[in-house]
Amino acid sequence: MVIIDGKKISQEIKDEVKAAVIKMKSERGIVPGLAVILVGENPASQAYVKSKGKACEELGIYSVTEQVPATISESDLLSMVERFNNDKKIHGILVQLPLPKHIDEQKVIETISPAKDVDGFHPISIGKLMIGIDTFYSATPYGIMELLKRYKINPSGKHVVVVGRSNIVGKPIANILVQKKEWANAIVTIAHTGTKDISYYTKQADILIAAIGKPNAITKDMVKPGAVVIDVGINRIDDATTKTGTRLVGDVDFENVKEIASAITPVPGGVGPMTIAMLMMNTLKAAGGKI
Repeated sequence: MVIIDGKKISQEIKDEVKAAVIKMKSERGIVPGLAVILVGENPASQAYVKSKGKACEELGIYSVTEQVPATISESDLLSMVERFNNDKKIHGILVQLPLPKHIDEQKVIETISPAKDVDGFHPISIGKLMIGIDTFYSATPYGIMELLKRYKINPSGKHVVVVGRSNIVGKPIANILVQKKEWANAIVTIAHTGTKDISYYTKQADILIAAIGKPNAITKDMVKPGAVVIDVGINRIDDATTKTGTRLVGDVDFENVKEIASAITPVPGGVGPMTIAMLMMNTLKAAGGKI
């Protein structure tokens, strides 16, 4: 049984991006630039934005973080996005979600130039993904792909079952894996809240991707022996034995499922660390660079 180490792979990718940024700067005089807009003071969003800024600094990527109050008007936020659309030093724009209720998230996403859509949420990016045209993949599905690739787990011809149909993970990873391409070409089933018996499908999976946001929802009896299990969930549960009184767990009952899986991602330390690494990769791509 293999524990898939997201920390290790994400560091490998960051090192590759850093080398590519140095090369780009010396050969073409281009420094990839990322603008991050943070609305309000959501602690999880603040922590995530801070770690993005730190990663940019480490890798030599120019970054700007604009933090604005939750009371900002929709029109002012859209104007800020347009300003970055027109800024030649900025190659990627990311508006940290969720946004306050008075702001239309979809409108904000659609205002970002598709050429700078490093989050991969613009309808043009999603449309290109759907029909197999090169585009920006959103960071978490992209991270899952890289983990499979770098652990030489080829989905081609395998039955992949995705549990969850969010626009951020479930739908895009299903669309990526179904393409007639290298490191894809899978038979894909999506199970979700409308599925009467999820275990009927999960037990058929050669590769099981859990992205439902429910702690330990995937149990050992729902997994086929020898399956590869990718756990996207990050759930905080009560645990009196820890200093904080809580701990992080995934959507998969890791301790029991690891006994029968051929490979599995832990939480934390699996898919999570990949997200920022893939965002850095997308920023490099937006600036015209590649690994």
